[in-house]
Amino acid sequence: MDCKRGGVEKSHLLNGAESRSYLGAPGKDFHGSVVGFVPGLSSLELDLKGNLHCHSSWASSNGNNTEQKRARQKLYLASAICLIFMTGEIAGGYFAHSLAIMTDAAHLLTDFASMMISLFSLWMSSRQPTKTMNFGWHRAEILGALLSVLSIWVVTGVLVYLAMQRLISGDYEIEGIAMLITSGCAVAVNIIMGIILHQSGHGHSHHSHKEGTQNTSVRAAFVHVIGDLVQSFGVLVAAIIIYFKPEYKYVDPICTFVFSILVLGTTLTILRDVIRVLMEGTPKSIDFNDVKTILLSISGVKAIHSLHIWALTVSQPVLSVHIAIKHFFGKSESKKNQVEDLLLSLCWSFAECLENAH
Repeated sequence: MDCKRGGVEKSHLLNGAESRSYLGAPGKDFHGSVVGFVPGLSSLELDLKGNLHCHSSWASSNGNNTEQKRARQKLYLASAICLIFMTGEIAGGYFAHSLAIMTDAAHLLTDFASMMISLFSLWMSSRQPTKTMNFGWHRAEILGALLSVLSIWVVTGVLVYLAMQRLISGDYEIEGIAMLITSGCAVAVNIIMGIILHQSGHGHSHHSHKEGTQNTSVRAAFVHVIGDLVQSFGVLVAAIIIYFKPEYKYVDPICTFVFSILVLGTTLTILRDVIRVLMEGTPKSIDFNDVKTILLSISGVKAIHSLHIWALTVSQPVLSVHIAIKHFFGKSESKKNQVEDLLLSLCWSFAECLENAH
């Protein structure tokens, strides 16, 4: 908590009333605690050695560590399956002379690359904060998700271009049986990877049953797999048609073209969330006015201003606010205890907002 006092602050808070404004982010510091300290104020000092711990299930760093560990396990397993089958699909596409299968293999390559980016971003986000990177490296996860989305856009553009070339030239032959077997395996493998990466909507904590947090990197990888599943299913349909009706070989580029467009739609939700985080918008699960009302309802709070709510990642919101508190009477130690109680109440109130939001 950073504390400031001056005429400018008073004009924004209470006319003629002595005020002190607190700036902070209830929830976590470097060690998962809310720390109160007021530099430069002789009349009110909080012990720098005293940490105020907010024992909310949301504020606990253990849950975040568990989530990241689970995310890494999912990505490791899905990456291994993706790499193995991508090699097999390239071979199958070569023998089948199918552009659709080869481009599906390229799509798998993009999936694999995006998972590697996601794993790297999870490793970066687990690094401890420094004096330069005060909030840590949590945004690495968001940047990884953004790169993942952009990569699928690039691959989709290539698929559309190649499909148009085939429709125009018509100079190609396809081995129906090889295409059918390979595309059938592709659908099965993508379903398996989708199950591995799927995140259920509920999680358990020691204090409550709430909606589980979603890891953005795993979610981005899941969208990649869903997009590839859609394309693989389209390739399977094309393979069935071509197997029974070889003269309908043009179905191969048509399916590639149509399903590539559909894949783009699957990335829009993630892109919207990523942009909201990067633009430091209020998380969609938190109501700004509700947080303001709860803070004003706390005993000892006279007024607030400069309330800001943003997020480091989709599942990790942060709050800062300037608060005018009432004048505390009594000895210095008593004042310190009263302010510590107030800060703890603020922490609990914001944590309660997050519990209700999730």
